[in-house]
Amino acid sequence: MTSSRLKVLITGASKGIGLATSKMLADQGHAVVGLARTQPDDFPGVFHAIDLEDEAARDSLFKQLAAEHQFDGLLNNVGLVNPAPLEEITLKDFDACADVNLRCSLQAAQAVVPHMKEQGSGRIVFTSSMVVAGVPFRSSYAAAKAGMVSFTRSWALELAPFGITVNAVAPGPVETELFNTNNPPGSESRTRYIEGVPMKRLGLPEELAAANCYFLSGQSGFTTGQTLFVDGGYMTGKSAL
Repeated sequence: MTSSRLKVLITGASKGIGLATSKMLADQGHAVVGLARTQPDDFPGVFHAIDLEDEAARDSLFKQLAAEHQFDGLLNNVGLVNPAPLEEITLKDFDACADVNLRCSLQAAQAVVPHMKEQGSGRIVFTSSMVVAGVPFRSSYAAAKAGMVSFTRSWALELAPFGITVNAVAPGPVETELFNTNNPPGSESRTRYIEGVPMKRLGLPEELAAANCYFLSGQSGFTTGQTLFVDGGYMTGKSAL
């Protein structure tokens, strides 16, 4: 899959890790189709503005795009955090986290996998998170991101006979708009995250994009079912799923 121009579908592609990955893939000569609420000015490919929290709308668009394009790769990157202490988690917010992180990923995969099976190759990548190890006030998000790790392992086994790899990249704290919104400068949570990173800094979106591109377009055809922590050493010495 490294010798030809690939076509990759990316959710949550308008900023942060999704946009950085889109640009890196385009720089490598690949075609990118991006989805998110708002189109960035400098998106390096085809972009569809959509609220991915709308189940019916995204299902319709996934099916439309699968019919129009022959996708070689899928990056399930869109995410929703909804931070809250245990006593204040509402079922509505919990369900929204599961929906955007997991159900949306499931629908996207179901749309693109038939073609991947037919051509005998494909790459699926999840943006999971270091929070799978446990982080205060992130119960809903951590549960959803842990679900992505389970999707990764289960789908890898199921799809391996068809030449389709499934992997996850689990970022540590990364300088993105989503991270800054939920962990603003000066906040206790931001300080806690950075203090937990041996490198004592936030990651850059481009550093996560490099890992995504390895799984989506690099020499990774014999690697599947794995979760790669790109976290400045945060998970080193901790028990991971």
